[in-house]
Amino acid sequence: MSKTPFIPTKLPPRIDYTSLIKEIGEANNALGQLQGSLINLSNPDLLITPLLTKEAVLSSRIEGTQATLEDVFKYEAEEKTYEESEKEKDVKEIINYRRAMHTAMQELRNRPIGENLIKNIHYILLNSVRGTNKDRGNLRRSQIYIGLPNTPIEEAIYIPPPYTELPSFLSNWEEYVNSKQEKDPLIQIGVAHYQFEAIHPFMDGNGRIGRLLIPLFLYQRELLSYPLLYISEYFEERRKDYYDFLKNVTEKGDWESWLKFFLMALAIQSLKTQTTVMKILILYKKLKDEIGAINAVYAIHLLDIIFASPIVSFVNIKKRIKAKSYQTIYNLLTKFVKIGILEEIPGRKRNRIFVFKQLLEILR
Repeated sequence: MSKTPFIPTKLPPRIDYTSLIKEIGEANNALGQLQGSLINLSNPDLLITPLLTKEAVLSSRIEGTQATLEDVFKYEAEEKTYEESEKEKDVKEIINYRRAMHTAMQELRNRPIGENLIKNIHYILLNSVRGTNKDRGNLRRSQIYIGLPNTPIEEAIYIPPPYTELPSFLSNWEEYVNSKQEKDPLIQIGVAHYQFEAIHPFMDGNGRIGRLLIPLFLYQRELLSYPLLYISEYFEERRKDYYDFLKNVTEKGDWESWLKFFLMALAIQSLKTQTTVMKILILYKKLKDEIGAINAVYAIHLLDIIFASPIVSFVNIKKRIKAKSYQTIYNLLTKFVKIGILEEIPGRKRNRIFVFKQLLEILR
């Protein structure tokens, strides 16, 4: 176990493409199928919030959060402005992750992935949560190390490069990410993900930002119309493999095993995400036809709201539907409950909460 900082080799590395041909083909094919289901979305908001929330939940779980999708949507429905429990603190981290992704999507319209963008999303990611006092929005200005809690640096699992080396490494990383040096962009983002984690440019939040950059890269390269790919699910389910393959690049220069694992993750998660997208779109069309019988002026508006936020409160809906009377909204919610689209959480007299279980089951 090394007690000195690891100095990664500058990019690009030498990659043996011949050993990866099968995996590259499968990953590109699966990604193409996902893009096919995203390319002509008439209402992308139906998918963006629920799928980004799912990715945020799974990526944050790798870092130890325990909150579920339902916890996030319920917290937002109740419009809490403070966090009391550990679970609510976890929820805030997940909401920050989703907000960081939205901000990055907007910024990518004007500039490519680079140091300024990652500093901005780091600033959002650590806003008012664990790590907020760890120089958020700035590159680290001291040596850090990864190890078990309360262990000294001598027992570190990994020691990233000295902070004085960060400008040089990040400049090289940024140039590589935005170049056409690699024959295949999926190899390129796999390499870039490893290098970002090896550099570890921040005091905290490096894992989440590194994973967040994967769909953002695919979005920037126009391989996906929207950065909707919950790749963290694969990493979370195979957490030990994920860390072991990254570690083997560091210790043995084993790019092949890491890239095979990464390409497999892209292929499997692209197909899983595509299946989820299609199920959501089919459900939306089915329910849109059903609510035609309701004959209510705000019915389609409420349907769109619950696809973006599958747990809603009366107060929440009241703000988003500008009906002349509250009774109109009550009547509409009652109709949605009656035809089985929404279920009311029992036992609440004030600010009643309604759950769209059919969508939550698709997202689980």
